[in-house]
Parts: sequence; C-alpha cells; structure tokens
Amino acid sequence: MRLDKYLKVSRLIKRRTLANEVADAGRVLVNGKAAKASYAVKTGDEIEITFGNKPVKVKVLSVEEPRGKDVARELYEVISG
Repeated sequence: MRLDKYLKVSRLIKRRTLANEVADAGRVLVNGKAAKASYAVKTGDEIEITFGNKPVKVKVLSVEEPRGKDVARELYEVISG
C-alpha cells in the first residue's frame, strides 16, 4: 500500500492529499529515511511523522485495508509521541 494511502486509512492523517503533501515535503520518515508518498509500506516499518514540533512514531502492524473506521487503530502501534 502506498504511504499516502496508508496514512489516510490508518487515520494518522485525515485526507490523502494532505498526506501526499506532508510526505513530499520531507516530514515523513520511514525507517529513519525520508520517504515520498509513493513509498510501498510494509509490515514492520517504523513511520515518523512530524506535526509542527511534535514527532509521532508508529510501527506498522498491518497493511490490509480496514473494513471500518474503528478497526483503523489496529493497523499501527504508537512507539512515541
């Protein structure tokens, strides 16, 4: 699954266009490296998103598209933030 789509379906970022802009601006790191919106997210990846001065770090648990909005939290585990 593409990074921008993952950020949207996991509800880490509300809209896919915003996720696309944030990733292309270099404010999203995957496994410590800057990643573009087209990066293919895999299970086990660590994603760090910088919101203002506050970075949020999560670990990808699943890349399956969720069936409902209440299942979205099961796609990742918050490491810090």
